[in-house]
Amino acid sequence: MAGSQVLKRRRTALERAEKFLSESCFPDCNLRGRLFGDTCPLVSLSCFQTPQRIPHDEAVRQEFRPTKVGDSFGPTWWTCWFKVELSIPREWAGKEVHLLWESDGEGMVWRDAQPVQGLTKEGEKTSYILTDGLKEAEPHSLTVYVEVACNGLFGAGKGSLIAPPDPDKKFTLNKAELVVFNRDVHELLVDFEILVDMAKAQQFEWVRNWYPGLYAQIQDYAKEGRFIPVGGTWVEMDGNLPSGESMVRQFLQGQRFFQQQFGKLCSEFWLPDTFGYSAQLPQLMRGCGIRWFLTQKLSWSLVNTFPHSTFFWEGIDGSQVLTHFPPGNSYALKGRVEEMLKTMNNNRDKGRVNHSAALFGFGDGGGGPTQKMLDRLKRMSDTDGLPRVQMSTPDRFFSMLEKEKTQLFTWIGELFLELHNGTYTTQAQIKKGNRECERILHDAEVLSSFALTQKNTFQYPSIKLQHLWRLLLLNQFHDVLPGSCIQLVVEDAMRYYADGSVTMENGVIAAHLDSMGRVMSLRLVHSGRESVQDGHCANQFVIFDDVPLYWDAWDVMDYHLETRKPITTLLKPLEIVLAGGLRGSVKFSLQISEWSVITQEVILDAMCPYLRFLTQVDWNEAHRFLKVEFPLQVRSMNATYEIQFGHLQRPTHWNTSWDWARFEVWSHKWMDLSEHGFGVALLNDCKYGASVHKNVMSLSLLRAPKSPDPTADIGPHEFTYAVMPHRGSFQEAGVIRYAYNLNFPLHTVPAVSAQCPAWSAFSVHSPAVVLETVKQAEDRLDGLVVRLYESHGSTVVTWLQTSLPVKEAISCDLLERPDPSSHLPLEEHGLKLSFTPFQVRSVLLILRQ
Repeated sequence: MAGSQVLKRRRTALERAEKFLSESCFPDCNLRGRLFGDTCPLVSLSCFQTPQRIPHDEAVRQEFRPTKVGDSFGPTWWTCWFKVELSIPREWAGKEVHLLWESDGEGMVWRDAQPVQGLTKEGEKTSYILTDGLKEAEPHSLTVYVEVACNGLFGAGKGSLIAPPDPDKKFTLNKAELVVFNRDVHELLVDFEILVDMAKAQQFEWVRNWYPGLYAQIQDYAKEGRFIPVGGTWVEMDGNLPSGESMVRQFLQGQRFFQQQFGKLCSEFWLPDTFGYSAQLPQLMRGCGIRWFLTQKLSWSLVNTFPHSTFFWEGIDGSQVLTHFPPGNSYALKGRVEEMLKTMNNNRDKGRVNHSAALFGFGDGGGGPTQKMLDRLKRMSDTDGLPRVQMSTPDRFFSMLEKEKTQLFTWIGELFLELHNGTYTTQAQIKKGNRECERILHDAEVLSSFALTQKNTFQYPSIKLQHLWRLLLLNQFHDVLPGSCIQLVVEDAMRYYADGSVTMENGVIAAHLDSMGRVMSLRLVHSGRESVQDGHCANQFVIFDDVPLYWDAWDVMDYHLETRKPITTLLKPLEIVLAGGLRGSVKFSLQISEWSVITQEVILDAMCPYLRFLTQVDWNEAHRFLKVEFPLQVRSMNATYEIQFGHLQRPTHWNTSWDWARFEVWSHKWMDLSEHGFGVALLNDCKYGASVHKNVMSLSLLRAPKSPDPTADIGPHEFTYAVMPHRGSFQEAGVIRYAYNLNFPLHTVPAVSAQCPAWSAFSVHSPAVVLETVKQAEDRLDGLVVRLYESHGSTVVTWLQTSLPVKEAISCDLLERPDPSSHLPLEEHGLKLSFTPFQVRSVLLILRQ
């Protein structure tokens, strides 16, 4: 009897298809349940655990103890090495055989002393191909090792993603056996192609040093176009806090590495995840051979939705880069239909461009795509009703956008993330270490360059300096320098960095301080112009409750401003420390709480235009935010903040949502609030978080988040800031120069003679032009590179004079590639250089031998 015809229902048909492919429903009779056939136990399984990171050759010589499926290992951050002895049954000859391995933690298979594959249950990679068709004459018995790190893809947080690591967590081996793999069934499930990109030169360098065999394979795949180095930087760094020179070195070290190791420079800056983007980045990208930029992080903004997906981003000097924000708003898509539809429908520039990128795989924490993701995307290559999905390289993708760019809009200025504002302040010691290391490397290069020109026998320490720069660049990764990291990372990073009122006057400024160190008055002596708002106190320490909505170490929310409390408990009243002819200072202490204390020395040097605050804080708080406020007798609609190689203005009002979303912003060495003819600058030596609302300048000093590092910022801190009232604009007053003086104090050394002649290696005639860097050229032992930038926002022609033995000068880009058509004539006054606003220029100086 023939079967009855059944009415086809959409829901039923879809459910049948889903169950036919399901891993959990009906595996005894569906397609996926036939993926694995016969099984066979292992001959022997044993393990060795260590808290150390040891190489394979050392690990296999250790004493292994027997273990079995179901046993636990750990604790957190340890490494467990498993010795897997196996024998493939003779009757499996000609069949594809896998080692099926499911365990907590992140594993790596070693075979013949080479790393061959990762194993991660969270990343859906749980089998390793032992043979795709074992021949009878080949050995059936072998030993492999599985190295398992006792942490998951996202570490080992206790209870939540960003919780501090559970130091006592145990990990379990759930499955370890041999299985026959049904390739025919697999081909029904998947038929994929894959291109892999990696955006950090530092990771390639680690692989090159630790796993040279694997690295050689990567280089081979790169030649075939299957493994694609992208990004052009040493790490995916923070986009706000590194100095301009540090950002140049990120590109210099990254691009040179990719050129030397893979024979190519990157054309795209690939930075999917960081916490905002400096307005100086477009010029730095273009100067390093990069013309395209991809990120998606601004999709996280809490207040405003960014209006474009594909656009031109223009920096403060006018440089432009073609920029794309993947409309799927993620760098970890799973290749699902709804994600591709979102990518298509969320494109904010439809009609102007017809292509969008979709970043898929276990992208946050590592792991890459799974076969299931690849299969889903393959099915969407030509399906009615869905976007046409195809694998592409970044170069191919941006080349398609280039053909559609004529109608694109331009965004001018910074790309500000309206979230994670707390990262400007969290982990203050890391930020101080960063600023100190930037200063030390600057000075080391300058002094080494001078020594190179004075002594023929001097060996420029290029290898050592490169090593130190790379350590600093590593610590500028976007979850290290911002402070959004666990305690172990902080420890690693720090290993790399270690009525009683008084009046003070020096002929330039006069300050009146009360017994709590608050500045009641700060005025210019000659004009009598007052800086402090009537009826208010400057240098007022304030503390806020700081409990964000989402990401503890990353975020500070606007509602924290409602909890402001001035710190007024006096522990030790103001007392005079020095009252000499060259320096005067006073000192006091405040009680923050039962557990925390501020001790501050206020210093005024002879003829110095700023009042300096040397501050020590013993900080033992939880979810609190410490700031210092300066209410000023200044009114302006905008405040100016230093960024890399320049500055920008931000509003001091909260008229629009775009304005008040900037309640906490970032700055580098200085910020300034000026009206016509007068202003006040706030300088610092290691802080980044800041704000100016109406007439109140605030410098963010310390936070106390508890996730992912429960000890973040706890302990002693020392830092310096300074307040500088001035006539005229900040450019005319020399604020930028004085900020450099605070950050780069003079080094004193014993003189070899009382008759030492005056000598200056370099001088620049324009106060608008800053000589930032002097270093040995990367590719010429007889060359120095000097880097200068225009800091005022003006068009300038100036002279660079040097007393060094220079025989030739050539303009070069930030990668130090000379421009053959741009030889600079050496004239009596030196080198004549022209600058447009905020332009960065590099000059290669060839020395006489």
